Amino acid sequence: MSVARVTEITSSSNKSFQDAIELGIARAAKTLKNVEGAWIQDQKVVVEDGKISAYRVNMKVTFILAE
Repeated sequence: MSVARVTEITSSSNKSFQDAIELGIARAAKTLKNVEGAWIQDQKVVVEDGKISAYRVNMKVTFILAE
């Protein structure tokens, strides 16, 4: 029997939403073992001087708890 846990993280990038997602997953995998997936809950941009300066994603990462 497996037991999973979900944790919420926020990640940002100055390139794209895709890059923010990849950075967030890579960072989560350094700390959390057995990362199985993620649900992108929210996306937003930061605007400075009328231009997008950052892409941010709020995601829920699922990982399997070790026995």
